[in-house]
Amino acid sequence: MASELFVIDQTFPKSLQTGKMSSSPAETKLIHVAAGVITDADGRILIAKRHQGTHQGGLWEFPGGKLEPGEPVVQGLARELDEELGIQLKDSRPLIRLRHDYGDRQVLLDIHRVLSYQGQPSGREGQPLAWQLPVDMDPEQFPAADRPVISALRLPTRYAITGAEPHEPDAFAARLADVLSRSQLPILQLRAPGRSASDYARLAERCAEVCRQTKTQLLLNCDPALARELPGDGLHLTEARLAELAERPPIGKPLLGASCHSADALAKAAALGLDYALLSPVQATQSHPGATPLGWSTFAELVEQANLPIYALGGVDDNDLETAIRHGAQGIAGISCFWSN
Repeated sequence: MASELFVIDQTFPKSLQTGKMSSSPAETKLIHVAAGVITDADGRILIAKRHQGTHQGGLWEFPGGKLEPGEPVVQGLARELDEELGIQLKDSRPLIRLRHDYGDRQVLLDIHRVLSYQGQPSGREGQPLAWQLPVDMDPEQFPAADRPVISALRLPTRYAITGAEPHEPDAFAARLADVLSRSQLPILQLRAPGRSASDYARLAERCAEVCRQTKTQLLLNCDPALARELPGDGLHLTEARLAELAERPPIGKPLLGASCHSADALAKAAALGLDYALLSPVQATQSHPGATPLGWSTFAELVEQANLPIYALGGVDDNDLETAIRHGAQGIAGISCFWSN
């Protein structure tokens, strides 16, 4: 049952766990849980309320539960969904893998998107069920370990970054409108590192108008203080700005992410409660010919430790999307693959 967590004989260094981090070199057994994200035709997600008197009782969670010793994740997920909901899993894919330290226990979560199943979900263990859109989910009503899952559900698999240094806001906005009308991109980062604060502000105002018309989420890339004054749906931090922060900055916008190139940067992004990170370069790029690419194996190793949604950036395009997801990514990010020349 989902409310009865089973400690498996699997160990990980505490330095790779989220939540309360420990400097102790001792290794700690993890509770390994598989959970499923089940979506209906309206995009709502099925959630279940944990029974009072259990760990994290009274909070909402994604259906699933313990893995038996040596049990494959997909097999265990199928068994749990049958036991809890009375449905038979047909197909799924990984969404995100997370570790969290609650202090009295450590949890390893394997979260999968349920792509197809048979049966009608019902609370076979007496647990209340509800269908809810990701945008309406209150992270405070979920266990702390589940909160990055909500971020992953709110984010798309394709993340575009503007290219070509903008010099004239109107012409740039017209080009942006053309790109978005043809590509239907759900999220866009406005990158213009050579512009002054006033120039960037004018550009952001024009681009925000375009993005509203195409229902594209606009992420700013500027100083957090400036971002608070500008229209947009979020802020993207450079790795240098991330390094300067001691806490998550109040930006008055729902999304906050950062560029990362190392395990330390990813750990800081997770510790500050960021919603996502871009990890690069995965493969060789023309824009940064001197940068050593991570390769997919190293990318996967870093994502394994990250505990927040990660986009693969650098030398990737739509043809790499499934490869990125198989290696633990939320999806792909890029300039040239989305921004037409």
